[in-house]
Amino acid sequence: MGEKTIHDEMRSQLLNKALFEQAKAYAFEYIDSIQGKPVYPTDEAIANLAVFDEPVPETVQNGSDILKQLNEFGAPATTATTGGRYFGFVNGNVITTAAAARWMSDVWDQNAALYVMSPIAAKLEQVVEGWCADLLGLAPDTAMGLVGGTSVANMCGLAAGRHAILQKQGWDVNAQGLYGAPEIRVVVNEQAHGSVWKGLALLGLGNERVEKVPADDQGRIIVDKMPELDAHTLVILQAGHVSTGSFDDFDAICDLANKAGAWVHIDGAFGLWAAASNRLSWLTKGIEKADSWAVDGHKTLNTPYDCGIVLCKHRDALTTAMAATGSYLQQSDDRDNMFYTPDMSRRARSIELWATLKFLGRAGVAQLMDEMVARAQEFEHQLSAAGFHIQNDVVLNQCLVKCDTPQQTAETLARVQASGTMWCGGALWQGEPAIRISVCSWSTTPEDVEESVQALIKARGK
Repeated sequence: MGEKTIHDEMRSQLLNKALFEQAKAYAFEYIDSIQGKPVYPTDEAIANLAVFDEPVPETVQNGSDILKQLNEFGAPATTATTGGRYFGFVNGNVITTAAAARWMSDVWDQNAALYVMSPIAAKLEQVVEGWCADLLGLAPDTAMGLVGGTSVANMCGLAAGRHAILQKQGWDVNAQGLYGAPEIRVVVNEQAHGSVWKGLALLGLGNERVEKVPADDQGRIIVDKMPELDAHTLVILQAGHVSTGSFDDFDAICDLANKAGAWVHIDGAFGLWAAASNRLSWLTKGIEKADSWAVDGHKTLNTPYDCGIVLCKHRDALTTAMAATGSYLQQSDDRDNMFYTPDMSRRARSIELWATLKFLGRAGVAQLMDEMVARAQEFEHQLSAAGFHIQNDVVLNQCLVKCDTPQQTAETLARVQASGTMWCGGALWQGEPAIRISVCSWSTTPEDVEESVQALIKARGK
């Protein structure tokens, strides 16, 4: 037998199923330790990341050693978003059933672009399309595409609107581009999320030329300040202000837009799921009157990352805006997912979204949302009693907090972030720093809230 070659070594590593057992052991170890883990990595854990600074290996490495290195130095440097005391950036937790389904689908490694590439990915995307529309109270024939997150989902919805507005004026933006195209007006909440501004820029609609509508003290569009709309207008609303959790008045504004023939897009990254709760659906009254919507699975719904969802009332507008051609593309009479999103090759996000919704069911989605609101309101009541100043009406999962002075607010936030007990983010609100608490994990308990409140009191220093 000759000397073992690089090819032989690589093949033996590729066929080593023991690596999955090793990875499973590390994963279970992480799950078991998550509640006692510092919510943010320690300075030592971050410093130890220097172990990854090395030249490209010259030869095939041992798979077991690679996993060991990831577990030893990578796991301690993770942020404990799957614990109960992480409240930053509206980063959701993950439903265990969905995480397990993703493990399976990762091994399947399906390309979800075309039906012929993955019938299961196509079938489940078709199923969850109907489920999402049903849960959100949208028309049964609402179209859906799965993307990386709401940033891209917003862009898809706006692209569909851009196409539809120009098409009504006899202009094919796919063929003719934007040079010389009829003007499109954009009307948007002055406090729209950054992903909206990014999407407008990428679509060539600009940021400086949009018509910004003033917002009230909760970040909601002031309806009386809406400009007169027309059929050349894209109106962008939000379901869940990034700092306050507030909702625009969809019912009134959509009525104005529909009468004028304008296109309405709703950015509902974490807030749109309120429509699935009987207790919270008043917040989303009128969303069915819009033309397109964007929402994440990986925020308040707690699917694994990444899972953004674009929904569109007008299937042809979305699929035409996302059109792709190529003689090699083998289309089918079944669903071909790539014609609903910008990307062609992509992973099968439908599998974990299906597993999440299958596990939760209608009642579970509602309960998930209701409990997040309950925890946020516990923050509101306990922090207010402790002398903090609550800046928002806590109607969803956001609690916006200030101390007595801007300096004290900033210092309190820095101390609590360094404490390891809990982690929350910051924002500027009315020109001053604020502490932004986003409850978005199924695992957050009343005890987690109480412990986090005590950490904030201690960080404030009085």
